Amino acid sequence: MEKKKEKVTLFNRMLNYTEWVGNALPHPATLFIIFAAGALVLSWIASISGWSAIHPGTGEVIYPVNLLSKHGIHQIILKMVSNFTGFAPLGVVLVAVLGLGVAESSGLIDSVIRLLVIKSPKKTLTFVLVLAGVLSNVAADVGYVLLIPLAGTVFLAIGRHPIIGMAAAFAGVSGGYSANLVIGSLDPLLAGLSQEAAGILAPGYEVNAMANYYFMIISTFLIAGLGTFVTEKIVAPRFETYEGNVEVEEIRSLDSKERRGLWFTVITLILLIAVVATGIVPENGFLRGADGSILDSPLIEGVIALIFITFALLGLAYGLASGNFKNDSDVIAGMSANMKTMAVYIVLVFFAAQFVAYFKWSHLGEIMAINGANVLKSINVGTIPLILSFILLTCVVNMVMGSSSAKWAIMAPIFIPLFMQLGYSPELTQVSYRIGDSVTNLISPMMSYFALIIAYFQKYDSKASIGTIVATMLPYSIVFLIGWAILLTIWIILGLPLGPEAPLYYTP
Repeated sequence: MEKKKEKVTLFNRMLNYTEWVGNALPHPATLFIIFAAGALVLSWIASISGWSAIHPGTGEVIYPVNLLSKHGIHQIILKMVSNFTGFAPLGVVLVAVLGLGVAESSGLIDSVIRLLVIKSPKKTLTFVLVLAGVLSNVAADVGYVLLIPLAGTVFLAIGRHPIIGMAAAFAGVSGGYSANLVIGSLDPLLAGLSQEAAGILAPGYEVNAMANYYFMIISTFLIAGLGTFVTEKIVAPRFETYEGNVEVEEIRSLDSKERRGLWFTVITLILLIAVVATGIVPENGFLRGADGSILDSPLIEGVIALIFITFALLGLAYGLASGNFKNDSDVIAGMSANMKTMAVYIVLVFFAAQFVAYFKWSHLGEIMAINGANVLKSINVGTIPLILSFILLTCVVNMVMGSSSAKWAIMAPIFIPLFMQLGYSPELTQVSYRIGDSVTNLISPMMSYFALIIAYFQKYDSKASIGTIVATMLPYSIVFLIGWAILLTIWIILGLPLGPEAPLYYTP
């Protein structure tokens, strides 16, 4: 027993050090200011040092551009606003969030989650909790705020230790952060950053919001299955019957107004599906592309608009039928409330957009990508080891930097052009990043909701701390990492597309 105590103490020491390092980092927006300034200085150093690279396709010699020259300074001043307003992720994320704001403020998301949990048989409850956690990510942070504490209440009500239920829900919400059956706000955000990064080497290259959709559908059920296995076989045996003093809370069933709201939502969804089917199924359907193609249709290329329309209409149907929306002011208030949560993101994007633009103007991305690709080609590690190494690198970075978009805004301009030079698509690089970014959320003190999770655990165990969370969630991280890596390996071997018009490989 004494040996076990020493190991936990050492582990906690390591975690505390990780937390200290992460807390010592500046705000992500400040980091981008530093990176932008660094790109300017590096462009000057590269230009006077004679850095260069030979484009493998054209044979052209690429030289760095000094952005601290007179021309560079003019460009920085004149393009500052357009860098921001033209930054690909900005508009698509804000539009998606407006639609999700209607659905969330109407009470629709809350009711759907409670219905899933209440109606689930005890034997499948763990699976449903993990799956609900994964699906809750479509509505931003509702899983953290609503589902995780609800899971503790549910498990306590059925006579099981509440921390087991919260661990299962947390595994789905945070560990399965990148998986889902529908497109959420994260998909266009990452795709926009990937598109900007791909444009460094291939101007005009498009990464659509559904770039990883096929892979993420399968991942949803993979994470739900693995999460259920870890919960029942590894986590649950560590917890005996709960003997604390927290009284069992009654989970509020849906009242008549909420049930009526859900019926109207279902009817609205059926009508929406009928409209989409009418526009897609006929060869000359109004939602097909100019050449009759589905892949080039507004359904795919305009998926953000469809997300907005779908969630807004479903939210309206539920809100009006349930009485949660009394007038148009309530709807606008819901959209506004959700948009307020994007204030920090907008500030972050302003500086991230400048950094990405400077990196592109200076040609540093191209030079690093080409020369880095040449080094990796000479090593010849192979596709699978390279991709798995990148996933592990992302896992490490995620331990000290929590923001998914901030990390990708830094990593994408470096690794997407690099991997494109090696023949791998931006979509493959992005999905590899998403795996590494998700699996270590569960054990990263830098995850923005980590302190909240500790508070949830302490409700049932006053001695719970960072070590408690990590010891409980580490098995999920390990199993999710192994399972997801195996899935991606099989996907690559079979040569399957990651999403609509999202191949695995890219021809430089």
